[in-house]
Amino acid sequence: MENNLTTSLKGLNALVCGSTSGIGKSTAIEFSQLGANVTLFARNERKLNESLSLLQNDGNQTHQYLVGDFDDADQIKTTISEHISSGNSYHILVNNSGGPKGGPITQADPDEFVEGFKRHLICNHILFQALHTGMKVNAYGRVVNIISTSVKQPIPGLGVSNTIRGAVASWAKTLSFEVGNEGITVNNILPGFTNTERLSSLIEA
Repeated sequence: MENNLTTSLKGLNALVCGSTSGIGKSTAIEFSQLGANVTLFARNERKLNESLSLLQNDGNQTHQYLVGDFDDADQIKTTISEHISSGNSYHILVNNSGGPKGGPITQADPDEFVEGFKRHLICNHILFQALHTGMKVNAYGRVVNIISTSVKQPIPGLGVSNTIRGAVASWAKTLSFEVGNEGITVNNILPGFTNTERLSSLIEA
């Protein structure tokens, strides 16, 4: 697919989470077309290799992947800490992972909220903390959170997801106040219904 954007990400390092399908995968491919060095982060190594093969490389770009399950915050923390300690740093962080299962909030098990907060809010925070020093040193950082339009108006049948997304939005706003003077911006993307595996699973349910 031809890229019609004029923005260049040449020389910038981007960590894109949930990058084996849907919005995350498309974002990673787009970033590579714009010249970024892309690191994919997801749990399925076979799919990571497939996504890696789709990234554009002009000969001067370096792409790689990290394997981690966002349902296991401790694993994510260990993986990213070791990765950063080995000399890697990033200019761009895209927080993106699969949403909680659908259903009305009145029927939600409390554990669903705990799991959702770990997968989204806690993992987002872990990743930012790991990348923060590098962004601060460069006086440049872009944190992008893929959330949902439910931040503006709750979506019926997505009780847990609505709650989690709202919390992430508040976290992001608070974070932006604290790091804005370091050259770091924090923005939320609020996609509506998008033709992804996530949407298909909700429809089938």
